[in-house]
Amino acid sequence: MASAPKIRIGTAGWSYKDWDGILYPPEVTRKKIHPVEFLARFFDVIEINTSFYGHIRPELGRFWARKAAAVNPDFLFTAKLHRSFTHSPLAATEPTSAASIRPNDEDERLAREGLESLATEGKLGALLIQFPVSFKNTGLNREYIDQVLRQFIEYPRVVEVRHESWDNAETIAEFMRQNVAFCNIDQPQLGRSLAPTEHVTSSLAYVRLHGRNYEQWFDSDNRDDRYNYLYKMAELEKWKEKISSIAERAESVYVIANNHFQAKAAVNALELRHLLNGKKVPAPASLVSHYPELRSMTELEDANGKYSLFA
Repeated sequence: MASAPKIRIGTAGWSYKDWDGILYPPEVTRKKIHPVEFLARFFDVIEINTSFYGHIRPELGRFWARKAAAVNPDFLFTAKLHRSFTHSPLAATEPTSAASIRPNDEDERLAREGLESLATEGKLGALLIQFPVSFKNTGLNREYIDQVLRQFIEYPRVVEVRHESWDNAETIAEFMRQNVAFCNIDQPQLGRSLAPTEHVTSSLAYVRLHGRNYEQWFDSDNRDDRYNYLYKMAELEKWKEKISSIAERAESVYVIANNHFQAKAAVNALELRHLLNGKKVPAPASLVSHYPELRSMTELEDANGKYSLFA
């Protein structure tokens, strides 16, 4: 029996209309094949991001877990914690801090029910607790992170902070003490945004690639525009080196591409898989047709998992 992959690479989410016809063939668009079932043919992890906006319904969590397992028994999900725990209700207009975050008991109950639906199926790899760049390293905010980590101590936890004030020896030591993963991110370097890191603070490590769309990161009417970025191979090569270094110090590594605009996350995730294992990787024929730069590093598959000679 093959061992589970040490480095898991996948996308943040799967439900994007602009993936239809680019990543998703007609069988998925017409709902004959579920997107999770389709993506599990090519990736071994998906980060659930809808859980940030609305709690996972347990029946859906179980459904996703079983769909993925049917085509890829080693597949895992990670899930973002609901925004009530990490963002001010007015995060678009005011900074987020421990004083402005207001989860309640019902939020905790619903969050845990959704996470349990995945965990009981053996398909929850990690819980991602993501704070915005306005959440700075203060005594009050450190206490709040400790509180949330205790609330969800039964799950493998990852904390994503985006302000550079968190990148210090004290934070790393505290995360190591609590066996909590520090999320290493790639994002536009604006103001005091956290620069790329390669920290390993627990048995699992986590990397999120948000893209580098400087022009539209904060200045756009559509929040999806900020993720309109396709990493160049030279940029991915640098992350390959970081991920390889991280993998030497962690038992498992999750690498999530969040630059989802027009399925660019899937393109870069496949390129990273190829860079890390040095072999051609399975890829959807529909995606390679739209991004022919993938041809030299992929083997084409159609919606049913059959190899195709042409995209």
